[in-house]
Amino acid sequence: MRSLKVAMLQILPAGTLEENLQKGLEYCKKAKTLGADIAVFPEMWSTGYCISEDGEILKKSAIARDSEFVQAFGRAAKRFDMAVGITFLESFEPFPRNTICLFDRFGKLALTYAKVHTCDFGDERRLCPGEDFYVCDLDTIKGTVKVGAMICYDREFPESARILMLKGAEIVLVPNACPMEINRISQLRGRAYENMMGIATVNYPTGQPDCNGHSTAFDGIAYRPSEHGSRDTLLIEAGEREGIYLADFPMDEMRAYRSREVHGNAYRRPEKYHLLIAEEKQEPFIREDFRS
Repeated sequence: MRSLKVAMLQILPAGTLEENLQKGLEYCKKAKTLGADIAVFPEMWSTGYCISEDGEILKKSAIARDSEFVQAFGRAAKRFDMAVGITFLESFEPFPRNTICLFDRFGKLALTYAKVHTCDFGDERRLCPGEDFYVCDLDTIKGTVKVGAMICYDREFPESARILMLKGAEIVLVPNACPMEINRISQLRGRAYENMMGIATVNYPTGQPDCNGHSTAFDGIAYRPSEHGSRDTLLIEAGEREGIYLADFPMDEMRAYRSREVHGNAYRRPEKYHLLIAEEKQEPFIREDFRS
């Protein structure tokens, strides 16, 4: 697999669920014409990242994994011979979840991931967090690639990407809905570098509240034998405007790099890391709104 092209759909929501469905399908078609192997939406596309304060309205705006909205993107994946990662507010008990479903090029559901690190200090305190991080063998037109997912705030915890790396992820898809500035982009650059994996983050463009575009993709390759010193792992950084931004991941080179370099799981000493899974919290990190 010389390369894998991921289309980051940095687009504005259209309003209603049906309008978001139609616009989403239209942009999947456009992504295919650009040569995409995978198309990915920004966070919670079904509602345009709208989380109602009214519990009843919130539940009514959530949809099931087998809903027409989600399944339509599965059929689109099969029709376009292109994997599709669709994001939505998922029906769940006792509260909805922030979820991505990834369909392979045959329209088969390959991965379902619900956001683990919900923003409990904000609107997401009304959502259920996910239970784990997952990696799938995704069938694309270029071949099989191991793909995982994080969602927005997940990227701020090194553990999220590390677990995905340990489970074999080569590419991590990151739907997003927040301002992407130097520090958040640096987090993603770091996650790609330290785990030797590709990361594609898809944000909403300017025009969506509290968002500014700047979707990014990193290939994780810090050193090339043919080049002196280190290199920036950035493949592409979008501007603020709506559009489709294509990241071309050099998969053969990424796999060769992983087989020889020193990061990832090559020299870790997990027997020394017991404190990382300790549940006790101490000042200054005590927060009354933390949900265990």
